[in-house]
Amino acid sequence: MTNEVAVPLLPCPSIDDVIAFYQVLGFSTTYKQRKPYPCAGLQREGLHLQFFEIAGFDPEQSYGSCLVITPDITELHRAFAAGMRAAYGKILVSGVPRMTRPRARKNADGLGGFSVIDPGGNWIRVFQKPATTATPALSPAGRLAKALANAVVLADSKGDARQAVRILDSALARPQADDDPVTHLEILVYRAELAMALNDRETATEMLARVEHITLNADETARAAPTFEIAADLAAALR
Repeated sequence: MTNEVAVPLLPCPSIDDVIAFYQVLGFSTTYKQRKPYPCAGLQREGLHLQFFEIAGFDPEQSYGSCLVITPDITELHRAFAAGMRAAYGKILVSGVPRMTRPRARKNADGLGGFSVIDPGGNWIRVFQKPATTATPALSPAGRLAKALANAVVLADSKGDARQAVRILDSALARPQADDDPVTHLEILVYRAELAMALNDRETATEMLARVEHITLNADETARAAPTFEIAADLAAALR
């Protein structure tokens, strides 16, 4: 048999809240019922999700998750981010719901990925579709790059932001003369993002302030352009 389709069925405390959130991301409602139990189906192009309501369900305790494989994670993240900005005035990076940024995952052969954590606490894990002729990813070079790669796995894949913070704080506490300034910048911005996810606005503000004191040459500034965009988004969210 061919052309089979698997659709995840995920829990939530309110299908109305889930529908409202996914509409922000560009989904439409394909099905909704209240009896004999509340459930709903949602669709965005080829992406299908279904949800069922559990009274009193705690999103913080959810183990709901699914994988989404797409040929262009950047475009999908951009579309989701635009929807969030239009609805909320910012990209949601803390609490439930929220969304992480596209980053390379060393536990996925270096492919990029990001996650959407919806109002039911479900992790919708978006990964880049591997090229058919893809070569093995190189291991991160340098202590800062290795620390960042490990932190991304823990926070963005496992959901353990606190352990990721420990890794980044340890790396930042031991500066070395040969540290790559662009990776240093990326760590500071990611540390600020994790601080916001943990509702630590003071640390987020401190990390973004430290970004301004990093000196970059022209080539490094060009490399760091995407990270500066993230920093600007985080600064706007803090205001």
